Amino acid sequence: MEQKSWHRLGAEELQKMFGVHPESGLSGEDAAQRLKENGHNELSEGKAISPLTLLLNQFKDFMVLVLMGATLVSGLLGEYLDAITIVAIIMLNGVLGFVQEFRAERSLRALKQLSAPAAKVLRGGKVEHIPAKMLVPGDIVLLESGDRIPADVRWLECSALYAEESALTGESLPVSKHAEVIHADEIPLGDQKNIGFMGTMVTRGTGRAIVVRTGMDTEMGKIADLILNTESQETPLQHRLEQLGKILIYVSLGLTIVVVIAGILHGQPAAAMFLAGVSLAVAAIPEGLPAIVTIALALGVQRMIKRKAIVRKLPSVETLGCASVICSDKTGTLTQNKMTVTRLWNAGRILEVTGEGYAPSGHVLEKGKPLDLKNDQNLRRMLQIGALCNNAEIIETFPGEMRARHKGKEKGSEADKNAAVQPVWELQGDPTEGALVALSAKMGLTAQSLGVTYTREKEFPFDSERKLMSVIVSHPGGRMICTKGAPDVLLNNCAYMLWEGAVVPCTPTLRQKVLEANEQMASGALRVLGMAYRDMRSGEVADSEKEAESQLVFAGLAGMIDPPRREVRDAISLTRRAGIKTVMITGDHGTTAEAIAHQLGILQRGGTVLTGSQLTRMDDDALDKVSDNVYVYARVSPEHKLRIVKSLQRRGHVVAMTGDGVNDAPAIKAADIGISMGITGTDVTKEASSLILGDDNFSTIVAAIEEGRNIYENIRKFIRYLLASNVGEILTMFFAMMLGLPLPLVPIQILWVNLVTDGLPAMALGVDQAEKDLMEHKPRGAKENIFARRLGWKIISRGLLIGLCTLAAFWLTLRIDPGSPQQLVRAQSVAFATLVMAQLIHVFDCRSSRSVFHRNPFQNKYLVLAVLSSVLLMLVVMYLPVLQPVFKTVPLNVREWCLVLVMAGVPTFLMGAGSVWGGKKNRSRSGGRTMIKSTKISA
Repeated sequence: MEQKSWHRLGAEELQKMFGVHPESGLSGEDAAQRLKENGHNELSEGKAISPLTLLLNQFKDFMVLVLMGATLVSGLLGEYLDAITIVAIIMLNGVLGFVQEFRAERSLRALKQLSAPAAKVLRGGKVEHIPAKMLVPGDIVLLESGDRIPADVRWLECSALYAEESALTGESLPVSKHAEVIHADEIPLGDQKNIGFMGTMVTRGTGRAIVVRTGMDTEMGKIADLILNTESQETPLQHRLEQLGKILIYVSLGLTIVVVIAGILHGQPAAAMFLAGVSLAVAAIPEGLPAIVTIALALGVQRMIKRKAIVRKLPSVETLGCASVICSDKTGTLTQNKMTVTRLWNAGRILEVTGEGYAPSGHVLEKGKPLDLKNDQNLRRMLQIGALCNNAEIIETFPGEMRARHKGKEKGSEADKNAAVQPVWELQGDPTEGALVALSAKMGLTAQSLGVTYTREKEFPFDSERKLMSVIVSHPGGRMICTKGAPDVLLNNCAYMLWEGAVVPCTPTLRQKVLEANEQMASGALRVLGMAYRDMRSGEVADSEKEAESQLVFAGLAGMIDPPRREVRDAISLTRRAGIKTVMITGDHGTTAEAIAHQLGILQRGGTVLTGSQLTRMDDDALDKVSDNVYVYARVSPEHKLRIVKSLQRRGHVVAMTGDGVNDAPAIKAADIGISMGITGTDVTKEASSLILGDDNFSTIVAAIEEGRNIYENIRKFIRYLLASNVGEILTMFFAMMLGLPLPLVPIQILWVNLVTDGLPAMALGVDQAEKDLMEHKPRGAKENIFARRLGWKIISRGLLIGLCTLAAFWLTLRIDPGSPQQLVRAQSVAFATLVMAQLIHVFDCRSSRSVFHRNPFQNKYLVLAVLSSVLLMLVVMYLPVLQPVFKTVPLNVREWCLVLVMAGVPTFLMGAGSVWGGKKNRSRSGGRTMIKSTKISA
């Protein structure tokens, strides 16, 4: 059916359009015909990809194909261990990729589960329960508290009906619904109060509605379509490694061919040179690189779990490291998702409330001093009203893990015992009412204590027209009416007011004071409720809301807000120093979002707030022009979130997008790094994301960014180490062939160095500790080359020095007796030892972007153990008689070891000394500019 602005149509117009009577519904024949025309009321999953196809797709990568070729060559050469290693690496990466993609395809299946399984519908004048997928446009559905709305519906009748829509709209509180016409043309989903959306939940009241959209035409269907048509982003790491693989393969194969041809031209046997060339090619291609990257990412994942971040896709850990913008949801991520009363107006006084969340800890302060209810009857009465006119309950619980620890606490430490008995306070009911219950409990007025004195007799529920809720309670002294609701409406029903310790007439002057206090609270983004009461006369019967809610005594105002998390402000400050922009995207109103953004330091001077309605009127070009300066997006829809992410990506940003609701899923999937909430997040969002926050906390994202940056720097470290080592091996052979010298290394020595000396230290670099100033630098560019920041120069220069020093050690040993076969073996053993030691010394230099002298070499204990292991394995093949013929080695004497150590240490000494001298020279020239630059970055 044609898409219409259903909120603008009245009940009679809808009935005429769909040809249905609200009391009888569609006939069975009409419903069957419409089902045939419109299809089932369900979401499409798109074209399914078979698991086998997903698995085979993992082996199409160019680097993988080359590694398969290297495996074949290694096998033909008899190097079975090398071949088995490469095959294991290929299979490991293939399986990991398959698991990630298979899980990602489950997003739409999770979305379908949000649809209601059944619906109560009028068919032929009878109420029937049918599968929700059989609903058609025009069906009349009946809904009540606890029902999931089965399709997009237009409300025809509502009785105190509220719907939980946060998963779709981002609205943090249940939304009241009505059946009145809304005349506005374009309004956000959160403001369409006469529409019910598929997949949302009725939390209170009852209603009758007409189905206006089914299946993929619903708002939930639009999200499903966005997920289907949104492509996942290739991570920067995947892109860089693919580039690196191609570069390395072409360069190494080219140099290897040159070495083989040069050797043959200088008289070396063709067969021997071919074997040496193939060995060099296998050594030059870093087949261990994918495995080391996988291991580094996997270990990073383990560290992330300890920091309460769960990684679903390994490359996403590194992607976080180059994030330049974090688009964060407000509710539950930047805030606690726990409404908390922070300010009161009572009897003419402004009072502050301490304590956060639903725990009964905190005080009510007047001018900084705690108040005591024993001496403050006005405050006591106000808190009693808030607790009695209330249906929420706060329950003290112990999470399962804590209960288990509590049972065995005698075995644990003192810290474990204390942690085990810490309660968790959980809300059952409306968050606004929960805030009032928590406020009363802070001052000792608990449900148990009030229940001893007060008994509820009757309730007049809150509805959107009256904007009030009232209860009648009895107590030993009589009966009392307690009322709470919108301050302006409540004030009109009040004839008296608590004022400075007495009940006085509610004069225009006092009314104005209340309205001013209300305005002041509301301007600070507080949600304000008024409270009033009156003592009932003996024998009085209040059968209607009008009778009960009259001649009330106004008791005060309570201002509440979902408070920011304590640690978030510091985390946002850290991201700003790291050059990362934080953007708040929320379904809440602009005033609330702007106030929270100011409190957290998100909204910068000159930054702007953009609403969903403003965004709708912008085309993509207009949005691109302003998106760099927008820090808060309020009242936005799922399509808006996706547009925001894509606009920032077009501006060259690497975007991390967080969210918890279904409405966030398309944007999360499109973002470079999608982040979902582990506690409040829906299954749809989790399946679409790359990272799940176990504690729903923004500061965990910052910890993940720090971890991601460190992982990428570690990847650069072992790329630097592996490639410099490979360059050193190739140049050793290349220069020898150019100079007409014998082979400095035999093929099995090259393969041994490649397998043992390169592998263990490179893995240890993958778990290296972060440098202290890691989060004081701007994020790297999304298109930054893997060799950026002089990494290419470091690799080539160090590889050149390693090659020259290895060749020098070989030549100095060979020239003692150039024609002796025994001396050639000895010279090759010296070259072998020099190459190994030069690489093992160089690995410590790779830990710092400056030089080996800038970091404690013993800090990374895994690296120390890896180096010692490699040295031990080198000594084994040189000194164990059974292995000497295999590896063509002989034991070295003291003089030869001195030559080996001196030549091996020269590259690190020269490059390290040059770095220190260059650093001093730059600092002396720049004077105070370094400090100025640092200050500017951290401002």
